[in-house]
Amino acid sequence: MVQRAFRESEIVEQLRALGVEAGGVLLVHTSFRALRPIESGPLGLIAALRTAQGPDGTLVMPSWTGDDATPFDPATTAAAPDLGVTADLFWRQPGVVRSDHAFACAAIGPKAEAIVKTALPLPPHTPDSPVGRVRDHDGQVLLLGVGHDADTSLHVAELLTPVPYGVPKHFTGRGDDGRPVRIDYRENDHCCQRFALADDWLRTRGLQAEGPVGHGTARLARAQDIVRLAVCALRDEPLLFLHGAEEGCAECDEARASVSAERVP
Repeated sequence: MVQRAFRESEIVEQLRALGVEAGGVLLVHTSFRALRPIESGPLGLIAALRTAQGPDGTLVMPSWTGDDATPFDPATTAAAPDLGVTADLFWRQPGVVRSDHAFACAAIGPKAEAIVKTALPLPPHTPDSPVGRVRDHDGQVLLLGVGHDADTSLHVAELLTPVPYGVPKHFTGRGDDGRPVRIDYRENDHCCQRFALADDWLRTRGLQAEGPVGHGTARLARAQDIVRLAVCALRDEPLLFLHGAEEGCAECDEARASVSAERVP
């Protein structure tokens, strides 16, 4: 069965009904596949988001690279494939500002520069990263066709707690002489499936709106609420976001092993 394409005006109405604020800061994680078809495709979705926010709103999307072997160039480097087609089209649009580092976000609107033009954050989602600055500006987080497993604000919460795990990572930057250089760091990384716990934390307190956008389901919450509730939970149970050792999750097992490794003298 062929599904009808939603008009841009209909998407705007859905976003406003959900609670997207005019004039606010909005960080969007999206799977266009879950929402489609929308007239004009991903660009129609971007236009609807901008219209729902109005001229005083600032729209933010993740825009980091998926290529650890090549230095990041904000003018040419594609966004990581797992961020989706909407995010990769967004940074290419006129007027959009992008971070200068590999853990980039892209944004358009009055607060775009203040949010995305940060120093290199290591690990990627520190409180002073672009995602962290969305929280500083009392921004909303909109999950379009994805769950909290895609919600990078929860990584900010992990670092604020702070959690004890960190797995080895690297990317390729440029040295003072302009030549490629490998940069190693440790990241609070794991499978992120247990980020879904945030649904219950937010729902039970009436802090998460949910509803249709296009043919998909959307979640909307304030970044400050997401981070605050996660920090409270993690301070009681620092490994809460990791699968148990018996559950066979390789990514969580690596994060869990990093705790033991750090405790060895």
